[in-house]
Amino acid sequence: MLLKIKPLLWTLLYGVSCSALATSQPLVNFQPLTHFGDNPGDLTASYFQPTKQTKSLVVFLHGCVQQGEALAKQSGFVSLAKQHNFTLLLPQQSKKNNVTSCFNWFSEQDSGKDQGEVLSIKNMILTLKAQSKFEDVFIAGLSAGGAMTSALLVHYPELFSAGAVIAGLPYPCANNLAKAISCMRNGPSQSSKELASLAKQGNEAVKKWPRLIVITGSKDKVVNPKNSHSLALQWSKLSENSLKPSKTSLADYQQTLWQNNEESVQVKLVEVNEIGHGLSVNSSYKNRDASADFLYESSLDSAMNIIEFWWVKDKS
Repeated sequence: MLLKIKPLLWTLLYGVSCSALATSQPLVNFQPLTHFGDNPGDLTASYFQPTKQTKSLVVFLHGCVQQGEALAKQSGFVSLAKQHNFTLLLPQQSKKNNVTSCFNWFSEQDSGKDQGEVLSIKNMILTLKAQSKFEDVFIAGLSAGGAMTSALLVHYPELFSAGAVIAGLPYPCANNLAKAISCMRNGPSQSSKELASLAKQGNEAVKKWPRLIVITGSKDKVVNPKNSHSLALQWSKLSENSLKPSKTSLADYQQTLWQNNEESVQVKLVEVNEIGHGLSVNSSYKNRDASADFLYESSLDSAMNIIEFWWVKDKS
């Protein structure tokens, strides 16, 4: 039944037909990750490692109808992996699992802790982490990949140093298709306080939650920007210390920062003006493709902004 309905979800997520999509090209220098333990989500993955001495792992989850390798190249993440010398892990969904290659963030059997796709991605991370002894693990995701990123950050907060959710949704926002569509259109039914309380269930021992940056387009008609606001507020309430918000308006975007008593930015919300559902790129940086589907030209380069937030903790 879900397979018959899922094209509707894809239409809501992206609002274009398959024929309108550009054909993605495979990238060179990516290695397949074929053996990573249990794979109940039946996912595949590849990874890019600029040198054998990388100290950080970045996981990047694509959106519906996308190829992770192509998106990583078009958005600038591959270029940044070379520049900052981090390993880039790209889990890949298949049409066999979802007819539009969405990560199944709205399905409990795939988004629940130690189940389905969530467990597959966790095992990918642990496999690479065992090989390279990374000091930090970061995770980012776009749209459906952003919603799955929210789930992974909630389920395994001690695994990640920080995260980034772009045009995504908070977890737990939905556990079936009907709720997913409602959440995408209207925002979560739960308050940010309720979302924070749900995230803490099973994580009572966690003292330090991963830092988080949330990015949304002001004209996103697919995933209501209310979801990004709720996610940022949810995360601000997970801290044991009171976080003080401060908002700044710039030429092409507004940003709200939540800081602790040490002035360290724990949560950052970026609202990019005049863009729809997708990820913003600044073509003045090398290896960006604003002509690709779901990428928008802006002075705010999402990938660069994310990496700077992760790498430079007190300068956002």
